[in-house]
Amino acid sequence: MPRGMTDLFIENRTFDEITIGETASLSHTVSQRDIDLFATVSGDLNPVHVDPAFAETSTFHHIIIHGMWAAGLISAVLGTKLPGPGTIYLGQDLHFRHPVDIGDTITATLTVKEKNAEKKDVTLDCVCTNQAGEVVVTGRAYTRAPTAKVRRARVRLPNVRVGRHPQTQAILARARGGAPVPTAIVYPVDVPSLLAALDAAKAGFIRPVFIGPENRIRALAQAAGAELGDMRIVDAAEGSDAAATAVALARVGEVAMLMKGDLHTETLMHPILLAETGLRTGRHMSHIYLVDVPDYPRPLLLTDIAINIRPTLGEKVSIVQNAIDFAHVIGIPRPRVAILAAVETVNDRMPSTIDAASLCKMADRGQITGGVLDGPLAFDNAVSEAAAKEKRILSEVAGKADILLVPDLEAGNMLAKNLTFLAGAEAAGVVLGARVPIIVTSRADSLTTRLASCALGVLVARSNMQIPGNVA
Repeated sequence: MPRGMTDLFIENRTFDEITIGETASLSHTVSQRDIDLFATVSGDLNPVHVDPAFAETSTFHHIIIHGMWAAGLISAVLGTKLPGPGTIYLGQDLHFRHPVDIGDTITATLTVKEKNAEKKDVTLDCVCTNQAGEVVVTGRAYTRAPTAKVRRARVRLPNVRVGRHPQTQAILARARGGAPVPTAIVYPVDVPSLLAALDAAKAGFIRPVFIGPENRIRALAQAAGAELGDMRIVDAAEGSDAAATAVALARVGEVAMLMKGDLHTETLMHPILLAETGLRTGRHMSHIYLVDVPDYPRPLLLTDIAINIRPTLGEKVSIVQNAIDFAHVIGIPRPRVAILAAVETVNDRMPSTIDAASLCKMADRGQITGGVLDGPLAFDNAVSEAAAKEKRILSEVAGKADILLVPDLEAGNMLAKNLTFLAGAEAAGVVLGARVPIIVTSRADSLTTRLASCALGVLVARSNMQIPGNVA
């Protein structure tokens, strides 16, 4: 049979074919995802399984992983290799000899010890070892071997996604420390925006100043079973009035952040962008989106997906610098910036590739600082080291991007929604480049997204980001 063809089939060993001393083995590397999948399927929410911080302090952590993965690997060898399809698993007797941890590669090796011709039973010695060759599990498995030959195509298992959102949780945890940031909640006349502000206040992120029709806000809170207490409400009849009032409060320092309620982004941004009375600075304003993708090992920042529709090269300079400065705030000291296009080579018929090359050269000349840039890069080459290697792209950024600069708002918006709706990502966003951070969540955003977006803004406000032209 051609090499590799055996991977397409599973074939058993009948009782008559099995010999004393025959062996078979399988290996698996234990990951947190494996533990999460077990908890999801079984419904076992024991913190030893699902809370890594608790598990590290628990003396039972290793025992649980022992039992789950050793037994699972042994069962897999029995069902797919020795004896294979048709095997009846009668029982097992296992002993745990050494701790097993997340990241360990465990190899289960089964050796035929005894055969019982009358019942067609087979007893196998079981030994599981880790990557260092240490024995972690020993024992025996008792089976009834098949008598008929079976050879079947290997079933392709479904792609099951079980993921955590550690980046989002880390942002929320960081925002919980420090003084609450006085925040204008602009026109919170819907339940999601009102509750998001109250949740943020309860978490200690903000001290809300509600701006909108006072009677309507109080009635909404009462209907939602929420307590406003002595929180400040500034009466404003319309969304445009509320936005103008919020900007005025920010200019005099009464609030240090704006948070969008139930009004259009354009309505909120109009007074912010006014030259004389708005919140402009020497930096172009842009939106940055932190996307927490379960399959990606680091925070992924997308920009700009909400403010700049078709940014010029000069505007992209500010957008990149805003993103780099923001990355510093959330703890990325030297962010890797991938400038996205459809291809990874410069093409004079694709302006995004020319902009990418120009931005990289500008970074080389010190016009963009604090990060490392590369582009043009296609999306796969930006986030997948395997894809970058296949294309022979040698770069600090390729496959390991922290920041993705999209060519325009349409591309960025579609990419962000693909990641959230199809890849199970959680996301949060903030507008940078104004005198104060601005939260512009969508009506479709969950309370978690709204809260995480607020947390991002709080970190920016507390860091007092020194952007050229900002008023501290």
